[in-house]
Formats: sequence, structure tokens, C-alpha cells
Amino acid sequence: MAEETRLRRKKPSNFTQPNQGLEHGKVPPNATDLEEAVLGALMLESDALNDVVEILKPESFYRIEHQKVFEAITALFGENQPIDILTVTSWLKKEGSLDMVGGAFFVSQLTDRVASSANAEFHARIIAQKFIQRELIRVSGEIYHEAFEDTTDVLDLLDKAESNLFAVAEGNLRKSYDSMSTLVKKALEQVEEAASKEGGVTGVPTGFTELDKMTNGWQPSDLLIIAARPAMGKTAFVLSMARNMAVDFKRPIAFFSLEMASVQLVNRLVSSESGIPGEKLKKGQLDKQDWEHMHASLKQLGEAPIFIDDTAALSIFELRAKCRRLKAQHDIQMIVIDYLQLMTAGGNQKGGNREQEISTISRSLKALAKELEVPVIALSQLSRAVETRGGTKRPMLSDLRESGAIEQDADMVMFLYRPEYYGIEVSEETNLPTEGLTELIVAKHRSGATGTVPLRFVNTLAKFTNYDDPEFSIAGGPGAMPHSTEFDNPNVMTKMSRMDDLDDLEDDDDTVF
Repeated sequence: MAEETRLRRKKPSNFTQPNQGLEHGKVPPNATDLEEAVLGALMLESDALNDVVEILKPESFYRIEHQKVFEAITALFGENQPIDILTVTSWLKKEGSLDMVGGAFFVSQLTDRVASSANAEFHARIIAQKFIQRELIRVSGEIYHEAFEDTTDVLDLLDKAESNLFAVAEGNLRKSYDSMSTLVKKALEQVEEAASKEGGVTGVPTGFTELDKMTNGWQPSDLLIIAARPAMGKTAFVLSMARNMAVDFKRPIAFFSLEMASVQLVNRLVSSESGIPGEKLKKGQLDKQDWEHMHASLKQLGEAPIFIDDTAALSIFELRAKCRRLKAQHDIQMIVIDYLQLMTAGGNQKGGNREQEISTISRSLKALAKELEVPVIALSQLSRAVETRGGTKRPMLSDLRESGAIEQDADMVMFLYRPEYYGIEVSEETNLPTEGLTELIVAKHRSGATGTVPLRFVNTLAKFTNYDDPEFSIAGGPGAMPHSTEFDNPNVMTKMSRMDDLDDLEDDDDTVF
């Protein structure tokens, strides 16, 4: 009896989370009465935890006493132990937290606030909303104070603000599950939509016939990696593809160029669209007929919904913010990143292990593709292992730099390979003459077949076309490719890739396409 009296007299502490006390005369948003009701419901009926475990975390509770009790409940749940007043009290005592929360009487008192667990999930969602409000206040307060500091780098502050806000959303606003009936209905709708489309292209068409047949177009929510050694034409390929999508199919495209300036990219598109070699455009050696032809052919290019951003060292947080705005304002249908190794993870990843940073970037790109429901194409470099290997030097998945994370996260991995570059006259894979031939090797395809798609690279225009395009055959045409290209000419000065500067300068003479 004396022990019971002592427990009843012991009052719970009023300790709350740091930085969540009174500020500017206002109490942070909270719902302590509902917190008590939820904890009481969980100790009355342990099955109720199944309804709230995905909604609440210990830090979701305003009072630290409630956090400790919830930790005890989830720990017992994880160990498949019964959950009630006695077991929770015992766990808290073992962890040395019982006195801090207010003793056994405080724990037992929680069950007095509720008769059943019927409304536990509804109450949990209100608690979660209050926690999000407190987190927004905390993040805003930190940014507010740091913005007054003269020593604060404003760009780092922007990055931190976006990173912290994204962390709040990522940690609290998770998608619920879908029932099989709903998913089956969506699947049938997709099949019906595919049947109604000409050629069976259900995604974003690339304009390359054989590639569209293999992939049915780039699919929403897919992360696509296109990798190659320097001088294979990565940038030229995605530029040609973006042009086809935007001009021929009117699909808005976001193009993030971390290596080349936006004007350089547009000059390539101008050359490709007008049929005037880039060298002539660069030197301005155009006659009257060239000028007329260029102006006539550029009208549709000028109206193409291509949005180019050439921000250097773009962080994943900046990319996400820009893509969200472009999706809201222009309903972009595809995102291109040239190229992945030049991105930074931002936030706390700066200065860390590069492989971990690339892993963070690739996971974030996949999450971005799912969030916006658009395909994301990221270019990537291949390691030097390709050059040191004998034979045809065809690339393989293990040649990807930081290949573990990239290969795992990607829905498709493709390689660009020019056998002509290595002195091969006839392709072993396609049995085609290698002059002007580029092979797009689909090495991983999560939702379909793998294989090799032959493409033609028009050297003078830095342009890719279908291999059987009669306008650009080897026999003639404005982009007919001579047998000896600038890549085989030792007198041609080439430009180093910035990524290659980091660890293998001596190997990567990169004429950037």
C-alpha cells in the first residue's frame, strides 16, 4: 500500500524535446492527449500497433516520456513479446528509463485515457501531422537564423534548406499500398492503351525504330543508364534522341548538361537539323544558300519543348527541385542528365566516399523517376578496364564506374560501342560493316529483352540516325561518314572529359559529342 502511494505521488517530468519549447510566446504544435490515447490503446490491444507502426516513429511524439514508452512498445513488438502495462514497465526499468518517464504509475495511467483501439490509426495521423508541423518550424528556424549570418554561403544554405525539407517529406509522407483489384484495373488499362497505339510504343518514343521495338519506348518511372568510353558519342546520342522526342513527337524534355554549355548543345542541334557541318557553323563559313537553308530548317527546332540547364556540379537536391518545377510548369516527359559522375549528392554527403556518393545519386535518380513518373536517362562513363581488355573491347556491366549502385538501381543499362574505333572492319555481333556503325548494347532490361541495336553516327553533323536511313548511307548524303574519322587522326586536338581528369587523365582523350 505504501508503494502504491509512493507511485501515485511521483509526478511525470515535463521534459520535452530540445528546441521544442516556448518560442515567441507560442507552444509548438502538439497533441499530447492523443499521444496518451494511442499509447494506452497499444497497451490494451497490441494488434493496434499494425495500424500505426508505419505512421508513427518515437520522435513523432511531443513529450519524451511518450517517446520512451513507444520505443518500449515497438521493441517488444520486434521481439514478438506481449505488449501490456507490465511488459512495457519491465522494459523501461531494464533500460533505466522508468523513473525518467514518471514511474510505473505514469505507464498504467495511460490506459485510463482510452477504452479501445478503435480510433488509434486516426489519432496517430493527427500526431504525425503535428510532428511534421514541428519539423517545419525547426527547419525554418535554423534557416532563419543562419540567413542572418554574414559567414553563411547562400548557395550552401539553399542546398541545406531543400535537403532538410525533402528529408521531412521523405520521412513522413509515404505512399500507402494498393489493392490487387485497383492494380489489375490499372494493368488492363495499360494493355488496352498499348493495343490502341501504332507500333506498340507505350512510352516516350525515341525516334530510333529498332530501339522502340525492343523497349516499346522509354517507360515512366524507369531509370535508364547510357554508358560508354570517351569518343563513343554519348552526348550526341541523347541530343539526337531529345530532338526526335521534342520535334517529331512534341514531348517536353528536360536536359541537364553538367559538362557542356547550353549554347554548345544548341549549336550541335542546329548542325544536326540544318544538315550544315558543325565546323562550318563554328567558323561562320556559310554562303547565301546555307543561310537560307538554316533559317528554313530551324523554325521547328526553335519551337521544340526542350529545356536545357547547364549548371555545373549540380546536386541531387537542386536537380529534384528544378525537375519538379519543370514538371509542374511544362509537364516534362523525360529527364536527361549528362553525366552522372559530374553530379554531387549535396547535403551531408559532401567530402565523403565517392562510391557512396554515387550510390546516393543513383538511388535518388530512381526515386525522382518514380515520383514524377517520367523516364530519367543518365549518361555514365566506363572504366579503363575496357581499354586494357583484349579482343573487341565490347563493354560489359562490370565496366561501369561505381557499377554496384548504378547497375542495381537502373531499370535499363545500355552501352554505346563503335567497333570502327578499335580497327574492326566487320561487327561480330551484327555482321555489319563498321564504317559509320554504332551499336547500342542493351545489357540490362528489367522489363524486357536485351540485345544490340545498330545505329548510324553521322560524324560531320554529330548526329545519330536509324542505321538503314537512306539519307545518311555510307554511299552518299549530306552526312556521309568518311572511312577515316577525326578520332583516328592523331593531328586532331581533343578535349579531356572533366570526370576523367579525376583519376585517369592519361587514358581518356575525350572528343565530346
